[in-house]
Amino acid sequence: MTLERLAYASPWRHIAPSAKALFCSCAMAAAWIAATPVAAIGLALLLAVITLGGARTPWRAYLRVLTAPVGFLALSCVTMLVTVSPGFSAASAAASTSASASAFPTGSGLAWRIAPELLPQVLMTVSRAAALCTALLLLVLSTPLGDLLGLMRRLRVPPLLLDLMVLAYRMQAVLGEAWSDGLTAQRSRLGYGGRRQALRSMALLISCLAVQVWARASALQAAADARNATDELRFLTPQWAQGSRHVTVALGSGLLMIALVLAARIGGAA
Repeated sequence: MTLERLAYASPWRHIAPSAKALFCSCAMAAAWIAATPVAAIGLALLLAVITLGGARTPWRAYLRVLTAPVGFLALSCVTMLVTVSPGFSAASAAASTSASASAFPTGSGLAWRIAPELLPQVLMTVSRAAALCTALLLLVLSTPLGDLLGLMRRLRVPPLLLDLMVLAYRMQAVLGEAWSDGLTAQRSRLGYGGRRQALRSMALLISCLAVQVWARASALQAAADARNATDELRFLTPQWAQGSRHVTVALGSGLLMIALVLAARIGGAA
């Protein structure tokens, strides 16, 4: 729910979602066009500055949200530098070692080695993924889920998919509230006084939450059946008075960003 709280607190909350989605789509296109890791990282930094300065996202919260994707990218960078090859032999190990790549045998006839020759491709992949991630964060940190659902409905996304998103979002909120209440109750009863007691309390809390979520999901289904709910869920969609102006500014800014990346690509190729 951290993303939703930050999105509702953002001053860009009142900008048309179509404009923000268009700008972020242009940023993603620019990330794919970027030909060098330097250009992709520069684009990622630019989007981060826009999120912090324009959307006014607190930098501490932004770093906390960014921790998970950055950790995943770092782990992916390490794993992509490792290759596994069959038919390991001592001669091939010596050849690999002399080629500045370390080979390590396994007990199953395979060998894995660190391949520094893959570093340029890995850096390009990771830097491009970082730019795409910052573009997506700019959208979700400035646009609540309700506005995104309204935009997707106008884009003719299947109603069933939107209903599943709403139900999952609602159940996530219910689960988070139940988890917080249960954790507070257990701590007030000294349920985390020691390691064994903490593990027991955590197991009890998880089992109770599983039963509660199942019961609430069944109640939600029963309520929908009682109202003969066979159609899609309906929502009030806000109207954006300056939506056309927002879209025009977003399109111009996005095209300018793509043009800068293209200019850097052509200049590098020349």
